[in-house]
Amino acid sequence: MSKRRRVLLITPPYHSGVVEAAGVWLNLAFVYLAGSLRVKGYEPIIYDAMSYWHGYEEIEKRILEVDPNVVVSTAITAAIVDALKVLKLAKRINPKIVTVIGNVHPTFCYEEILREHHEYVDYVVRGEGEVTLVELLETVFNGGDVSKVKGIAYWEEEGVKVTPDRELITDLDNLPTAWDLVDWSVYTYKPLEGSVLAVVSSSRGCSHHCAFCSQQLFWKRKWRARSPENFVNELVYLREKFGVNVVMISDETPTLSRERWERILDLKIEKGLDTIILMETRVSDILRDRDIMWKYKKASVEHIYVGVESVSQSTLELFKKNIRVEESKQALDIINEHDIISETSFVLGMPDDTKETIKNCVELAKYYNPDLAFFLAITPWPYAELYSELKPYIEVWDYSKYNLVEPVVRTKEMSREELKEELFKATMEFYMHKMKSFSSLNSFKREFMIKVMKLLATNSYLSQTMKETVVKKIKKFIKLK
Repeated sequence: MSKRRRVLLITPPYHSGVVEAAGVWLNLAFVYLAGSLRVKGYEPIIYDAMSYWHGYEEIEKRILEVDPNVVVSTAITAAIVDALKVLKLAKRINPKIVTVIGNVHPTFCYEEILREHHEYVDYVVRGEGEVTLVELLETVFNGGDVSKVKGIAYWEEEGVKVTPDRELITDLDNLPTAWDLVDWSVYTYKPLEGSVLAVVSSSRGCSHHCAFCSQQLFWKRKWRARSPENFVNELVYLREKFGVNVVMISDETPTLSRERWERILDLKIEKGLDTIILMETRVSDILRDRDIMWKYKKASVEHIYVGVESVSQSTLELFKKNIRVEESKQALDIINEHDIISETSFVLGMPDDTKETIKNCVELAKYYNPDLAFFLAITPWPYAELYSELKPYIEVWDYSKYNLVEPVVRTKEMSREELKEELFKATMEFYMHKMKSFSSLNSFKREFMIKVMKLLATNSYLSQTMKETVVKKIKKFIKLK
């Protein structure tokens, strides 16, 4: 390549007040993309406009300062509107900028994107991007034939062109990363003062069949893993080089292989690495690992999310969760018994849901007794298996509302506004109940829960809709503690 071309990787400035209530999370995909680009001689710049809380005036200023050859953005469904605005802005600033978009929503909805926005979206990267993005840019800048690049879609001669899928990357251990391009001053885990937070990946993929989810489709129901040694060495590097003392594992199923996962725990214990781990896994894996949960605790696994999703067995079967209702309670009990923060969520708002079924869900959630529980609105991802069943009930087509908070489908008996009210009532009822049991918690969990209650009341999507009396009650409770 004759000169180093700048590639500006921009996260869209989308906010819903859900995960950002607990921390500021980096975009791990950009760390990998930047690493792959740099190896090939490009000059990547990671610009996390979302985490900076930058608006479009600031984004425009940054694009002008960098003067990039390429602008890349990324989008889950809820963020697609803002991601497209970013690319439109880039083209307005300089029509010669090559614009690229990727991630889950563009992977499956590229036809809609290109049909409606091809004037400022040059290419869609479908699936994993490390190999595809580099090959695409090499082809574009060297005057090659982009139709030969696997895993992309683009607009040509009044129509959408899509190339064959790219094979999944098999060797995850040797993927280059660009951790040094991350602005570590931004990323923190709010319940732990002074923390430096990284999002890391120990594996990719999901072999399960959840009907409401996108991940098993994105990863083609396949699972690949990094070696335990490679992964733990990265945790050591992040701690020693950048002071990272909390990591959130982004994997859908990091524990799929018990042998591999136990080796990760053993290595972390052997090295005396006390970096805190936040993670999610499946109910079945917690039940399987009940005899080694002490290793989870000793390896500083402090927070585990398991997807219960529903307290109705028929709904679980519709969701294709492949678990029994009673198993969810058992898994949460195991996590709690080992003094690990337990979290789960319940997906509500299916067509047959009523105020009564939601009330029953809350009562069972209290019985399940997770430390944290969230009552989320079913979201009709246009690429998920459940979409055809939910489509007749969709009333909102603005993707920015597809965030699990705003109901976009009605039920047979409730309007969207009624459903929204019931979801917030469910959340308030659950956490009011939790406050009554704080005295029974040990000091670690009690301190954590006080911090969480404060964040919910002041810094989350719930804070804007909580009744004033509830907020005052929570704040009074916090002061008393």
